[in-house]
Amino acid sequence: MRRARPLPAYLVQRYHGWKATTYQDNKAWYRRLATSGQHPRAMVISCCDSRVHVTSIFGEDEGEFFIHRNIAGLVPPCNPDGEYHGTSAAVEYAVTALGVAHIVVLGHSSCGGVKGCHDMCSGHAPALEEKSNFVGRWMDILRPGFHRVSALPDEARLQALEKGSVLVSLENLMTFPFVQDAVEDDRLTLHGLWTDTGEGALEQFDPARGGFVPV
Repeated sequence: MRRARPLPAYLVQRYHGWKATTYQDNKAWYRRLATSGQHPRAMVISCCDSRVHVTSIFGEDEGEFFIHRNIAGLVPPCNPDGEYHGTSAAVEYAVTALGVAHIVVLGHSSCGGVKGCHDMCSGHAPALEEKSNFVGRWMDILRPGFHRVSALPDEARLQALEKGSVLVSLENLMTFPFVQDAVEDDRLTLHGLWTDTGEGALEQFDPARGGFVPV
C-alpha cells in the first residue's frame, strides 16, 4: 500500500464543503440510512463515463438507487464458473438480497466503450483484440449487437450500437435464473434507456414498437 497517496486538495475541500452543508442539513436522514440499512427501489446499470450522471438525471435521494457502473454499462450472460464476476454479483445482490422492483440499463451517446467495440469488430483496433486486453475482452459481450447493426451506414451504426448495447444487456439479464424468476413472478421489471448527454434527451426501449422512443 506504499503507492497510496493523500487525496488531492480539491477533493478534500469539496468533502469539507459537503460535510458542512448537505450533510449537516440532512444529518438525521443520513443517520437513519446508516442504522436502518438500504432499501433501494431500483438498480441502475450504467457506464463509467464521467459525463453520465445517473443521480442528476433522476433526481435521486441517498438510499433510493442501487447503482452499478462498468465500461459501456454492459451485463454479461450468466456464467457461474467460479471466477470473478463483479457485474453479475451486483445483479444477484440487488435482486436476491435487496429485492429491487426495477432494473434500469442506461446507455448513452458518445460512449467510448461502444466505439471501441465498433472499431474492434470492424478490424480497426488490433490492440483490443489482444487476449490480455481487459477492455477488449469485456467488449466481446457486445459483439452480437455489432453484427445486428453492421449493415447500417457508418453515420447511423455507432448510435444504433449504443442502443443495441442496452438490448444485449437486457437479453443477458434474462439468462440469470433469479432474474427470470422475479420477472415472471411480477416482482421485477426491466427497463432499457439511452440518453444523449449533449442534448439532455432520454429515450426508452418500447418492445411494442421495437425501438427507442422519447421519454
